[in-house]
Amino acid sequence: MSASGAGRCVRVVLITVLSLNVLLAENVSLKHSPPLQTAVRLFTDTELAKYNGEEEGQPIYMAIKGVVFDVTLGKEFYGKGAPYNALVGKDSTRAVAKMSLESEDLTYDTTGLTEDELQSLDEVFNDLYKTKYPIVGYTARRILNNDGSPNKAFKPEDQPHFSIKDEF
Repeated sequence: MSASGAGRCVRVVLITVLSLNVLLAENVSLKHSPPLQTAVRLFTDTELAKYNGEEEGQPIYMAIKGVVFDVTLGKEFYGKGAPYNALVGKDSTRAVAKMSLESEDLTYDTTGLTEDELQSLDEVFNDLYKTKYPIVGYTARRILNNDGSPNKAFKPEDQPHFSIKDEF
């Protein structure tokens, strides 16, 4: 084989190897790309009420401490006719703190709760809901002040990519 023929073979091999590297690198980068981060969703009371477990095929959402969880995995507990269905489609912070299903406790309002009830709320919130169910958003009440301005004291749970500055 002549020197020019050998050089041509080397170039073909190099081009082939480089092309394979590019193709493999594209495959690797696609397989290892970071997950897309979606914007945090804000729920009004009216909007959250749509996810009350009554409609088949629709997710079931429940808020505690202003954090909206997708509790669809627990459909047998939270779905239509299930024992805890009264808690979904709303912020049920008080009911969770008091371990109550009474209609007057199905609210976000924690006024007058005892220290034991507040401790129970934190334990259930952290040890059950935050570990078992995905967070899909926040109630508008948690993120916004009454005048609609951002609540600077807002501390988002499990949303490290979220900042008020980015969203407002």
